[in-house]
Amino acid sequence: MSTETKQTAPIRTAVVGYGFAGRIFHSPFVHTVPGLELTAIVQRNSDSAAADYPSVRLLRSPEEAFADPDIELIVVATPNDSHVEIAQRALESGKHVVVDKPVAGSSAQVQSLLDLASRQGKLLAPFHNRRWDGDFLTVKRLKEEGRLGRITLVDSHFDRFRPVQRANTWKEAGGVANGILFDLGPHLVDQSLALFGAPKTICASVRHERDVTAIDDAFDIVLEFELPQGHRLRYECHATMLAPEAAPRFRVNGTLGSYVKFGLDPQESALLGGARPKQLGSPEPWLPEAEACWGTLTTAVSTADPIQLQRSKLATETGDYRHFYANVRDAIRGQAPLAVTGQDAFRTIRLLELALESSDHGHRLAVDFTM
Repeated sequence: MSTETKQTAPIRTAVVGYGFAGRIFHSPFVHTVPGLELTAIVQRNSDSAAADYPSVRLLRSPEEAFADPDIELIVVATPNDSHVEIAQRALESGKHVVVDKPVAGSSAQVQSLLDLASRQGKLLAPFHNRRWDGDFLTVKRLKEEGRLGRITLVDSHFDRFRPVQRANTWKEAGGVANGILFDLGPHLVDQSLALFGAPKTICASVRHERDVTAIDDAFDIVLEFELPQGHRLRYECHATMLAPEAAPRFRVNGTLGSYVKFGLDPQESALLGGARPKQLGSPEPWLPEAEACWGTLTTAVSTADPIQLQRSKLATETGDYRHFYANVRDAIRGQAPLAVTGQDAFRTIRLLELALESSDHGHRLAVDFTM
């Protein structure tokens, strides 16, 4: 295939795994991004992928995808403890790789994959899709526009109510990579890194709160960031499986006001309900949040008279996970830098390791990203 032809041909993609991640978060978005082609889905024991995507080849093993010279991109959407092995084999086969979070159970494993990707000259991208959540995009815009002044506190929650341990699922089977820290922690921690860079310190509590649980099911992480002129920012990440009434998804305080947002981005619930995005670039939007779910922006009429406050609903930016894959497409073709890099995955997993260490020893730790 000539260079010119390769630059214009669709990037043939195989999704390995058709459980929750492959079915809900990966296949629909690969399928709807121009320039990507959902060529194959690896599903070992069922034909449901073929029913959902009749024109897509159904494969029974990852090796079939690795051996296909026309497939350029492998998406790893299998259980967490298999991510490293499958990503490694895909890279060794000369493929670009997207890995669902968490990329690995340790930062050393992430670094090993990064070194391999570098030697192979291939892209390794963690699926940190929550950077394309509408609530996060709104916080990012408020920060960039300076509407809250100097931000002093970000309180970020991802709460659930699952008081009974679920049977027959690998997600609750134990192991460091299967607990809530490595399930939801990558989203919350990655968002903090995307907004403010490397923190100075970390202090965490990682817990088992339910009556019966084989995994950690709650955590609190406090990150402190150094700002110019001696100021500091406190960024808190929280998650629990015992929250029938969820806390705000975001509470952001600054010297000029605050922003409070309840409720998760609507994309996941829409996908679980059977909705599917249209092709990226089509006139039909995906997926604006209902006005009733917008957050509240509170500012002082005059900072000299902070008793008088003005409150208004702030339209949530529209989230869109298709843009993750559009960026992967552009990065593979050399048309844009990768938005979420393998180094982002390394720093995220390293912070989760430090969170466990802080929780075990009960004290604050300095953050060091060196191996």
